[in-house]
Amino acid sequence: MTRSIRGSRRSALLLAGLATSGLLLSGCSAGQVAETAGTVPSVQGVNVASENGDFAVRSLLIAYPGVDGYQAGDDANLDVVLYNDSPDPVTVTVTAEDARDIVLSDPHAPLGEGSSTARTETEPPASAPTQITVPPLSYVQLNSEASTVLRLIGLNSPLRVGEAVFVTFDFGGTTIRAAAPVSVPLSPAAPPEPIIERHTGFEELEDGHGGAGGAGH
Repeated sequence: MTRSIRGSRRSALLLAGLATSGLLLSGCSAGQVAETAGTVPSVQGVNVASENGDFAVRSLLIAYPGVDGYQAGDDANLDVVLYNDSPDPVTVTVTAEDARDIVLSDPHAPLGEGSSTARTETEPPASAPTQITVPPLSYVQLNSEASTVLRLIGLNSPLRVGEAVFVTFDFGGTTIRAAAPVSVPLSPAAPPEPIIERHTGFEELEDGHGGAGGAGH
């Protein structure tokens, strides 16, 4: 089920660091086992864990769209690392509230505008939910550093830096809902080059008021 609530996105950053009912922030690796507690994802983003510490969503963010942001109907890559600190494998079902669909895709494939034509052969059809199996005491990395990324298909409304989209991760009955913020660039954009006016004298030659051509009159 998808819905577009502009007010939800405006308050998303306030909620990005908070867990919804039954969830806690995943700080200080409380409740985690040693196998994954020492693993730190290289991508920054929102971190949320289940209350019992068995499951976690880390480094959740939307790829930086550039200064113009995303327009309604655009696609956007969603980076995340899914952790399973339980002794059993778990299948995670992912849904998004502010996009038409969410699929698995090649992170380097070109983004489509309002279509799913950029999908890979491993992506499920639009009618099937996106699911990822995470092994026990392990994690699955879905971002630009991996071979697969989650992709939001057809954003319901424009999205810029400072806004977010709510994404739900169902770990076999344990649900984590988190706000995925739009990433900011790691370095500031280069300032525009100054406009330099160069005077060559050709303007004066054309109207006959300068240069060698004007000396004979």
